[in-house]
Amino acid sequence: MQRGKKLVLLELDEVNDNDLLVSPYYVGSVAKRKVSKTQTIEEPFVEAISIIERFFGKKVGATVPSEIGGGNTAAALAIASQLDIPTVDGDLMGRAGPELHQSTIHIFGIPPTPAAIVSESGNKVLVEATSSVDDYESIARHISVISGGHAAVVDTPLTKELAKKCVIPNTLSLCIQLGMVREQSEEKGKDPVQAVVSKLKNGKVIFKGVVSKYKWEDKAGFLFGEATLEGVGEWRSHTLKSWIKNEHIFAFLDDKPYVMPPDLYTFVTPRAKGITNDALKEGMEVVVIGASAPEIWRSEAGLKLFGPRHFGFDYDYVPFEKLAR
Repeated sequence: MQRGKKLVLLELDEVNDNDLLVSPYYVGSVAKRKVSKTQTIEEPFVEAISIIERFFGKKVGATVPSEIGGGNTAAALAIASQLDIPTVDGDLMGRAGPELHQSTIHIFGIPPTPAAIVSESGNKVLVEATSSVDDYESIARHISVISGGHAAVVDTPLTKELAKKCVIPNTLSLCIQLGMVREQSEEKGKDPVQAVVSKLKNGKVIFKGVVSKYKWEDKAGFLFGEATLEGVGEWRSHTLKSWIKNEHIFAFLDDKPYVMPPDLYTFVTPRAKGITNDALKEGMEVVVIGASAPEIWRSEAGLKLFGPRHFGFDYDYVPFEKLAR
């Protein structure tokens, strides 16, 4: 925006019927990485979009965020701004998630390919088709690992008709609302955490504590970890543990399930500013906010991709609003 560019959000109904929509995002670990590869491609997303445009023989008309996450929502907005095209007010997850499996397209049988994967180190790959989402995840993740930690992906070519099936609408405008109410509450001397909670689906403060232990490792293209919080205030004498795979996935209160995937819980500061897992540190004071997942993820097909057993936990899914009462 400082360079005179604009961020343009469109409702799906405002998209042209013949527009080609794509989803640009980074694949890789969220761990801070040491640059170990020589950068030969300055704008990997621009290159990836040009590969897709050459394949289809037409220009991309708009971007669709793959998820609501600090890096990947920004990626969809940034490349759209750079190319002077809009971004759809919605995304393909309704929250953040660690794997390529967590995309609504798989529930509707929409392929993520053709896809372009480009790294700053110089790798440029066109994936015309894959046999399964498992294989696609492995291909993209492997390219990110050998490329130094992450790679730029442009995939999920959609028509407006297909997008109406799979896009979870108005999630970017909800993010803007969350940011506005947080700032406004601070200006008025009110609690910004409660202001944020009031805008979320079944939003609730589910824990307050201090990070007593945080162990993580950067492995196979993911940040794997476990964070332990010791409770304060009304949560004193209680412990919350979070199992992490890039994102917070499964929370346990005193070693009992508390929030299961696909439901959302997030760590914020007492002033309701988000804490990403690469920045989380022992000794931090943390407020944990919980909220319900979009209904599409609670379907049988959705739970196969985003439920407890998908991540190796032998539990039947119980909705957040029942578990965290």
